[in-house]
Amino acid sequence: MVARYNHLRVVCLCCATARRFVMGVSALSKLKTAAMLVLLIPLAVSYNPSRTIPDPVSAIGDAVDEASDRITSDLRTGRHLGFDTYAYPGDDAMQAWRQEDGAPYEWVGYYLPSAPCHKGDTWAGKRQTLTDMGWGLAVIYVGQQVWSGTPRQRVVKTKWVRKTVKQVRRVNGRRVTRSVRKRVPVRYVTYAKAPSGKSCSTHLVSGARGLKDANDAIARARREGFPRGTVVFLDIERMDRVPVAMRDYYKAWTARVLSDGSYRPGYYVHDHNAKLIYSDVARIFVNAARMEQPPFWIASGRGFSQDKEPTDVGHEFASVWQGVLDVVQTHNGVKLPIDVNVASVPSPSAFALTD
Repeated sequence: MVARYNHLRVVCLCCATARRFVMGVSALSKLKTAAMLVLLIPLAVSYNPSRTIPDPVSAIGDAVDEASDRITSDLRTGRHLGFDTYAYPGDDAMQAWRQEDGAPYEWVGYYLPSAPCHKGDTWAGKRQTLTDMGWGLAVIYVGQQVWSGTPRQRVVKTKWVRKTVKQVRRVNGRRVTRSVRKRVPVRYVTYAKAPSGKSCSTHLVSGARGLKDANDAIARARREGFPRGTVVFLDIERMDRVPVAMRDYYKAWTARVLSDGSYRPGYYVHDHNAKLIYSDVARIFVNAARMEQPPFWIASGRGFSQDKEPTDVGHEFASVWQGVLDVVQTHNGVKLPIDVNVASVPSPSAFALTD
């Protein structure tokens, strides 16, 4: 009787354990699904600064409540002008623009030096100089681009090989067959490759390269002295169509930066590609148990003015809007070629969440 009782007790305990495990898995699944819904809110609703975005999944716990609060915070209103320019203008120029009475610009784009598709190193070592002047910063990593090509494009080539072939001739009115060696053309299919020694090429775009470039971005940001939590914006130039290889590239880049934990991934994208890229990386954030809003810097000249907010670009997930390209402006007697941006915060790379 005692043995039977103990046996029943063990069975009951196993059942209870299994039930708790199933409930735990179910709760985790619900949390993950809810987090994805929360991150996708900006794709489905219009943001109104006068009201708080409702939390549609409040019933599943404090974690989702916290995520919603963070998203609302990230979408706060703000108009902070900044500019970016390819090469570092020089200390004197940056000081002059910063010290001008009523200077309109609060922050500047900071190109990580010697990135794959931005070979210049003029910004190297200028982080402390710029922050001491009072500049906010938006850190940019120019990774692989599609440009006008197609990643892993099929190429048909022809090579000449020596083969044994049968040759038929007539000798004294009779057909005579013999084997001879001769050069013959052979066609084969291959894939376009990046030129030897090149670190920037359409044909380098892939998931494997995304992982490699993420490690490179982390190393370069660290060498420049950027603190933990700094947002590093991956530069993804405009594409008429986003190839699968490019989606693999930026998703792998995102996953690696998140798993490393030193920096926070952000994205410079064109309005034409913004929704797709946002949707892709939001899923990577959720899979990494990161429920904050991915920072997006969106380029579009349509309807831009300096008194508008980033979300006026037409995407509620925008934290920076680049609206004017390749203009020359003069401040405090110094003329510079710049692109004009408006951000929701005075230093776009410094508003990362604290651990």
